Amino acid sequence: MKENTMHAADFHHEIAERHDKALIVDFGSQVTQLIARRVREAGVYCEIAPFQNAEAAFADIRPKAVILSGSPCSVTEEGSPRAPESIFSSGVPVLAICYGEQLLAAQLGGAVEGGHHREFGRAAIDVLADSPLFAGVWEKGGTYPVWMSHGDRVTRLPPGFRVIAASPNAPMAAIADEARRYYGVQFHLEVVHTPDGAKLLANFVHKVAGLKSDWTMAAFRQEAVSAIRHQVGRGRVLCGLSGGVDSAVAAVLVHEAIGDALTCVFVDHGLLRESEAEEVVRLFRNHYNIPLVHVRAQELFLEALAGVEDPEGKRKTIGRLFIETFEEEAKKIAHDGKGAPQFLAQGTLYPDVIESVSFAGGPSVTIKSHHNVGGLPERMNMKLVEPLRELFKDEVRALGRELGLPEAFVGRHPFPGPGLAIRCPGAISREKLAILRKADALLLDEIRKAGLYDDIWQAFAVLLPVRTVGVMGDGRTYDHVLALRAVTSTDGMTADYYGFDMNFLGRVATRIINEVRGVNRVVYDVTSKPPGTIEWE
Repeated sequence: MKENTMHAADFHHEIAERHDKALIVDFGSQVTQLIARRVREAGVYCEIAPFQNAEAAFADIRPKAVILSGSPCSVTEEGSPRAPESIFSSGVPVLAICYGEQLLAAQLGGAVEGGHHREFGRAAIDVLADSPLFAGVWEKGGTYPVWMSHGDRVTRLPPGFRVIAASPNAPMAAIADEARRYYGVQFHLEVVHTPDGAKLLANFVHKVAGLKSDWTMAAFRQEAVSAIRHQVGRGRVLCGLSGGVDSAVAAVLVHEAIGDALTCVFVDHGLLRESEAEEVVRLFRNHYNIPLVHVRAQELFLEALAGVEDPEGKRKTIGRLFIETFEEEAKKIAHDGKGAPQFLAQGTLYPDVIESVSFAGGPSVTIKSHHNVGGLPERMNMKLVEPLRELFKDEVRALGRELGLPEAFVGRHPFPGPGLAIRCPGAISREKLAILRKADALLLDEIRKAGLYDDIWQAFAVLLPVRTVGVMGDGRTYDHVLALRAVTSTDGMTADYYGFDMNFLGRVATRIINEVRGVNRVVYDVTSKPPGTIEWE
C-alpha cells in the first residue's frame, strides 16, 4: 500500500463525490440541521453551508438540488442575508422554507412585508392546487396541520409563481414555479410538528429534483474503509476512546480499514457511569481484539477538580488534563518499536463540523471524542482522521449496527464528555460521585425493567448542591437531594420530559432512598429542552 498524505477534506470529498447531493443554505435557523436529517432519512446525501460560504459551496459540491433554510432575520431589513444569484441562474431545483420562501420571493421579483399578524406554532393549511411537492401526501381541497414561525409574509408573487396552499395568516403559505422547479413554503417542513413534513421533503428531493436514494450505511461503510486506507496509507493511527458511541464506532471502522495499525487510548478519568470503564475495555480487547491502552487517571483528574465549582471551569480542567494525558501516552506509544503514530482518529460528527464552520469561522480541531473542550496541540504534529464527519448521531448508531457493535452499546443514552462532573453541580468529591453513580444506575435499571429504555432519548440523575432535613425511620437526616431527568426526542435538537406514571417514580425514589446512603429526597425535573441546545447537562 503506497504512502498517502490525504487530508480530512480530501476524505470528505472522496465520500461525497460518489452520491447525488443536495445543498442546504443556512441563514441562521435553529433547526437547519433538522432539514439535513430529513433529507438524509430520505436516502439522499446533503451538506449544509452558511449563507456567507454558499456560493463557494455550490460551486464545490455541484448539488442537484438546493434548500434555503429559515432565519431569525427579516428580508425587509437592510443587510439581511441573501442567497447567491448563481443558484437561481443554474437551473437547479430550489425549495425555500420560511425565511427562505420570503427570500425567494424578494430576490425573484415578488414582495415581502412585515408588520402582519405574527404566527408561531401549530396552524392549519389549505391545499389549493395539485403539485409534485404534495404528490401522494396532500390532496387538493384538504386541510393539514403545519408548524409556523414567522412575522413577515409574501404579499406579491414573483413572475411565474402560483399559490398552491394558504392559511388564514399566510395567504401564500406555499408557492410554486413548476417550470423552474422552484417551491417556497412558509411553514417548517423539517420539524416533527408538521406531521407530513418529511414526506414533502422526500417528494422534493426525489420527485422534483430526481435525486437517487443511494445514501445508506452499508454503502458508507465500504466507502469509508476505502477512504481511510487511502488517507492513512502505511501510517499508524491513534484513537482516543471515551466510552461513548461516537468514538467507539470511529475506532471499529478505522480498525476494519487498517487493522493493528490502530491503537486506541482510553483515558479513564473516574467520571464515567457505573461499570462503564470495564465495558469499554472488555468490548475492545476481548470482543474486537483492538490494541488498547487503558490509562487509569482517576486520581489525577479528581485532585485537579477538587474545589472547582464553575461548570465551564470543570470542562476546561478536564479538557486540559485529557490532552496532557493523551499526549503523554502518545509519546510512550511512539517508542514501542512500531513507529510513531502520524494520525489521530476522533469521532467528530457532522453537527460538530457545521457548528465550527458557522460559528467559529473554521474547521474544528477539538478532540470531540471525550470532552468537547480544548484543542489538539500543534506540537503533536498529527493529521486528523475523522471518518464520521459526514454523519448525524442516528446515522452513527446505524453504522455501529452495520459494524456489529452490540445493541446495548450502540443504543445507549448519550453521555456528556465531562461525565458526572457536570451532573454534580458545585464542587465534586469521591463521596458525591459514588452517590450519583449508584443512583444513576438504579434509575436506568428500573427504566430497563419497565421496558422504557428505548422510548427515552436520555435519562440520568443529578446530585443537586442542596441538602435537606428528612425523617428516616425514627431519626432525622440531613442529606442530599437528587433530581431525575428523562426526555424524549426524535432528533436530539428539541426534547420534552418523559411522562412517567407516579407509580414508577415512586418505585425509583423508594429504591434510591433505601439503597443509596446520603440521599433523603428525590425530585423529577419536568423542564423541556428548547430548540438549538445541543446537549442536556
